[in-house]
Amino acid sequence: MTRPDDPNRDLLVLGEKFNGLSPADLATALRDRLPDWRVGEATTPDPPQEQVATATVLVGPTVDPDLLADAPALELFACAYAGYDHLPLADLAAHDVSVTTAGGVHVPNVAEQAVGFVLTFARGLHDAWRRQERREWRVTDPGELAGSTVTVVGLGAIGTGIAERLAPFGVETVGVRHSPEKGGPCDEVVGYDDLHDALARSEYVVLACPLTDETEGLIDAAALHALPTDAVLVNVARGGVVETDALVAMLRSGGIRGAALDVTDPEPLPEDHPLWNFENVQITPHSAGRTPAYHDRLADIVAENARKLIAGQDDLRNRVQR
Repeated sequence: MTRPDDPNRDLLVLGEKFNGLSPADLATALRDRLPDWRVGEATTPDPPQEQVATATVLVGPTVDPDLLADAPALELFACAYAGYDHLPLADLAAHDVSVTTAGGVHVPNVAEQAVGFVLTFARGLHDAWRRQERREWRVTDPGELAGSTVTVVGLGAIGTGIAERLAPFGVETVGVRHSPEKGGPCDEVVGYDDLHDALARSEYVVLACPLTDETEGLIDAAALHALPTDAVLVNVARGGVVETDALVAMLRSGGIRGAALDVTDPEPLPEDHPLWNFENVQITPHSAGRTPAYHDRLADIVAENARKLIAGQDDLRNRVQR
């Protein structure tokens, strides 16, 4: 860690757009928060050696392992995404570089989208929208969310935010997490061993877990068969958490009421993929993470960790390595 008597305060934002936002805007937000730092911005994801040679902190969606050899002063790579399974973690560890993520920046927007998906199916808004497009004045027969059981798989920052926002709707919430003893803002919290039991009593299942060896293909044919026929599956996690072929088969058989997918596997979803053809499937193009507040929230996290580096503190926010 950098000690207070070592005042190197160079931070470089790598030149790659993420979530449709400009790296230059992030650099501006960081300068506002770190007035005693030299905050630079690269024009490409792989800047020349002279730009990274003195950097204590690099910020970006990912980093080329070859770039690390040109950054001998680097102590922290601040990933601009909440997920980190795409990062070269072994290379970063070999160069003794800590890694943090943008965990938490997505909570309001992703939670709002997940709840919006649930409400869409609860009140039949997708059916009403299609009837409006046809200029058809025909009453839908919607249900009601109150009194339903909603299972939230994954109780990290996003899953917790979803559960908290669902509570005022008068639903029963079940949280599923790797360490159920940690609890959460749900009426009940269980481990992954009890997933199928939770699915079997849920009208809505919201996936908000990271994609790991444990969760890849978690919602397979067996899990889908555990769902009641009136259940709706909502995925704002990663496409690989769901076995797509099994989901298509279940939808074709009418085995569940529908699905709302912000993420798919494959992604982007090919235009000839059968998921596009179901009237009871809502699809958004991995856009739940988009928010105009992204840079401000990310800059808050990165600035906090930069200050901790200079102070010699080890408790970096959202630290995933070293």
